[in-house]
Amino acid sequence: TPEGQACGLVKNLALMCYVTVGTPSEPIVEFMIQRSMEVLEEYEPLRSPNATKVFVNGVWVGVHRDPAHLVETVQHLRRTHLISHEVSLIRDIRDREFKIFTDAGRVCRPLFIIDNKPDSPNKGNLVLNKGHIQKLLDDLAPNVDGTPKDPSEYYGFQGLINEGVVEYVDAEEEETIMIVMTPEDLEISRQIQAGYQIQEDDTGD
Repeated sequence: TPEGQACGLVKNLALMCYVTVGTPSEPIVEFMIQRSMEVLEEYEPLRSPNATKVFVNGVWVGVHRDPAHLVETVQHLRRTHLISHEVSLIRDIRDREFKIFTDAGRVCRPLFIIDNKPDSPNKGNLVLNKGHIQKLLDDLAPNVDGTPKDPSEYYGFQGLINEGVVEYVDAEEEETIMIVMTPEDLEISRQIQAGYQIQEDDTGD
């Protein structure tokens, strides 16, 4: 067989990718039970046939009658860093399933979060603002006395994750979310949601 890079299967991993190391799932299950999730042993299909199934790492753990609120609540926990940022949340509306993955070995990509809260004055815009950029710039500046900063004082990329500006999304969750690739696409999306008629681009660019 030939030698060199062309031999065998070659895979590339981007620098910003993150491979999950795994986190305990029990606290999430306990939290959902406290939030009105019926455990599988107590579930009666005839009483609530349209309930959404809840899976944790592929195991059916229970059902919930208000999945939209449950997904929003767990997502808020992830964005406020109360649960690990590597937890994956997938809601399949058609099949009435809510899947949570906390296992190791999933490849995730970072995405900037868009504020979609109905009562937020920043609705439709990136959560990222000039204040976050300034914190990142402050990381580059040395201390007043010229000494380098202590690593614990760095804001860095982890600071963006902790404040809910960036979140990691794996391949399966990526299939269930809306992603805009450029700021221009975000502006077009806002205009469409506001009811404006968008002219189609016929230039082919």
